[in-house]
Amino acid sequence: MTDSRVTAAPPLVRPGQQAPLGATYHPEATTFAVWAADASGVELCLYDEAGRETREPVREHSLGVWHCRIPGVMPGQRYGFRVHGPWDPGRGRRFNPAKLLLDPYARAITGPLDPREEVYATAPGGERDDRDSAPFVPRSVVVADDGFDWGDDRRPDLAWADTVIYELHVKGFTQQHPAVPPSMRGTYAGLAHPEVVGYLVDLGITSVQLLPVQQFLSEPALTAGGLSNYWGYNTIGFFAPHAAYAATGSTGQQVREFRQLVTALHAAGIEVLLDVVYNHTAEGPVDGPVLAFRGYGDADYYRHEHTGRYLDVTGCGNTVDAGTSPALTLILDSLRYWVREMHVDGFRFDLAPALTRNGRHVDLRGPFLSALGQDPLLREVKLIAEPWDVTAEGYQLGRFPPPWCEWNDRFRDTVRDFWRGRPGSLADLGTRLSGSSDLYGDDGRRPYASVNYVSAHDGFTLRDLVSYDHKHNEDNGEHNRDGTEHNRSWNCGAEGDTGDPAVLALRHRQAANLIATLLLASGVPMLVAGDERGRTQRGNNNAFCQDNENSWVDWTDSEGWSALHSLTRQLLMLRRDHPVLRQLSGSTCKDGGGQGVSWVHPDGREMGDADWWGADLQTVGFFLAGDTIRVRGPDDEPTMDTSYLVWLHAGAHDQPVTLPALADHYDEVLRTDGTSSGGATPGEPPRHGAGAALLLSARSLVLLRAD
Repeated sequence: MTDSRVTAAPPLVRPGQQAPLGATYHPEATTFAVWAADASGVELCLYDEAGRETREPVREHSLGVWHCRIPGVMPGQRYGFRVHGPWDPGRGRRFNPAKLLLDPYARAITGPLDPREEVYATAPGGERDDRDSAPFVPRSVVVADDGFDWGDDRRPDLAWADTVIYELHVKGFTQQHPAVPPSMRGTYAGLAHPEVVGYLVDLGITSVQLLPVQQFLSEPALTAGGLSNYWGYNTIGFFAPHAAYAATGSTGQQVREFRQLVTALHAAGIEVLLDVVYNHTAEGPVDGPVLAFRGYGDADYYRHEHTGRYLDVTGCGNTVDAGTSPALTLILDSLRYWVREMHVDGFRFDLAPALTRNGRHVDLRGPFLSALGQDPLLREVKLIAEPWDVTAEGYQLGRFPPPWCEWNDRFRDTVRDFWRGRPGSLADLGTRLSGSSDLYGDDGRRPYASVNYVSAHDGFTLRDLVSYDHKHNEDNGEHNRDGTEHNRSWNCGAEGDTGDPAVLALRHRQAANLIATLLLASGVPMLVAGDERGRTQRGNNNAFCQDNENSWVDWTDSEGWSALHSLTRQLLMLRRDHPVLRQLSGSTCKDGGGQGVSWVHPDGREMGDADWWGADLQTVGFFLAGDTIRVRGPDDEPTMDTSYLVWLHAGAHDQPVTLPALADHYDEVLRTDGTSSGGATPGEPPRHGAGAALLLSARSLVLLRAD
């Protein structure tokens, strides 16, 4: 606990100006500006190294903004606000000067939320609690424009069709990396380490999607139970890089360190996408912590259902009202800040439909999407929606307007169902692999509007998907009640760890099938960090609170899983070099696959409509015609791409197929069963003629180059 004794106010306070919001440092003075339109008074609170507090009344009030200008305030200064006004929760007014508030526009935040005390929360009965919260809550920090040298940093500006997303956690990716110095592990600096960046480049991904790096807090109930919010979907500072991920310090150093990470990734040609959580805040339900927004204007930031209650469509206790001017302005200002000042390349919006609500209902032509769509800066970066919230109305897959792309959970579910042998999934598989035109074709969007994935941070890892039939979340402290029951997983014959070589071999093959299907489908593939290395969470499908070895990437070579890493690299290299492997057909399987895509029955003929709906068929091929794709040759002259044939067989027994007369010969490129009969001469791939029989191993995928 810090000493929050109040000392005399600093001298020479000036009015300052209402814009920009936040703390703006100049050598002669620092200006503070904060929105609190309905407040009757605001105090700026400055803290020294010992935690002693100096209060200064902010006397100027212009157009809803309270502002002042104070000389002598230097970068690194810790500060907060106390806001006076009526206590009327039913009308969205929860002013209470006993609660020290973070600056919503703070560029840096330092200090923890003390889990041992609850004086920062609203009293259980809804009455005002006048105990001082200052000793128990984080502080905002004044940050200067330090003249960071961006050099020749530039956005990689990759086309969606060339994008491969790699979802990773800043801490978890490097916490156990042997090449990263211990002092840098789990930090922005660790992620920028040459060995780490080199791994990403070697793997072949183009874009890292960072789990939340805006300042977040752990829920008090979690910390009281000895856990923490590891994923970070509990934001409190929308402009501040999360301080715990900085190796160099938390009083502004995190800003520079994050920028250094961006420059390192950009120099390697890798985009930086942020997973952002604007749909709710860490203040939680109405009786949760009073840390920032609730204390400046409850009705300005949160959706209200009726008197004294929140409209909660996030499952997190509150929903940000992106239709109000203060909230929408804050979101847009934050996004622009991360693009303009931090050079990020795009965003994935958690529970995006929650932000689109106009009143109680989803409105995809409402304020939020309209504002982003007309913004000249934001409309040029990558925008990805998680197109659902926790309500039935919130499921908006396929409905977000251009230029938005979306996480496609139907791709995830269909591919999982096919490879676990669920009957009747073949027709939907064809549509998903050819770009989900049933979702995106009606408004002219291309297959890259679909961000395809088979696993994500939320749910089983790829290895666990083929190792567990049931979730095992006991370590989360909720008696295994949390996490979804509908995993579409298959343990391949044994639950969890096993020494059975047959089960292990099948798991390796099934994981390879899933990754290969993902990387050979039309759309934008998203991999999860560590899946290519066989990362396991030991059956935990909701590891949001597991900041430990259970969630961190294990950099030791896990027995039997190194082949999956090699397969992933090989496929990503092929995908990069051959545009035909990211075919943008955008047609359903029943359309014949569209230009350059032909669907092949196991007997070598074209698939018919009845074939797709047959309950027994578990094998299908698709031919990608390279002569429909023009690429640049070594002399910069247009040339035709290579053609490929892919066979997918989910059956439990070996299956013979007939190679179609779409090419004269077919050379084997890879088999997920790890076998190869060898070519006519050493080093040559096996070659098969059109009309020849090819034996597919049980539950396997084969990729062939057509000639």
